[in-house]
Amino acid sequence: MVDELDARGRLIAGTADMLRRRGLNAASVRELAKHAGAPLGSTYHYFPGGKYQLAAEAVRWADDTTARALTDAVAAGPAEGLREFVAMWREILVDNEFRAGCPVLAVCVDDVPDEDGAPREAAVFAFSNWVSILASALRERGCEREDATSTATLIVAAVEGAVAMCRAERSPDPLDRVGEQLVRVLIRD
Repeated sequence: MVDELDARGRLIAGTADMLRRRGLNAASVRELAKHAGAPLGSTYHYFPGGKYQLAAEAVRWADDTTARALTDAVAAGPAEGLREFVAMWREILVDNEFRAGCPVLAVCVDDVPDEDGAPREAAVFAFSNWVSILASALRERGCEREDATSTATLIVAAVEGAVAMCRAERSPDPLDRVGEQLVRVLIRD
């Protein structure tokens, strides 16, 4: 049973990594299995729905990983949580020489048929989850519900956009600048 969980987990994590590097449409099931170091047959065993089912699971995994980090970070307050969120993305970008971004965003920019929309639906949930975590931290610090949600949406959208800009520029500068401005927004509120 442990071997099955390990193989399944490797497929999910490997797919998340491939998504953040190449996007959804640029990878076949065969390439995803190879990248994860898993036999092609196990991919279809664990994910009979194929590439889109596997991609949706990879997005959920990325959401869980990010949500845990974000929840831990905002425990010290929204500004500190934001700093840690930005630092996490900065580390990912630098460690991967700006060749890997966010797997959640990656599935949103590829054209996926509506009948295979599970990855996009998982992405919608992930972004909403991150906004909710940040908004909750803002409300705990006295921010009104609507303002908290708007500010949290601004943070997630700005950081995701900055990650894309960093990949294009091969530099962490856009993320650093956006992070500094977002902290100023939080401190003013």
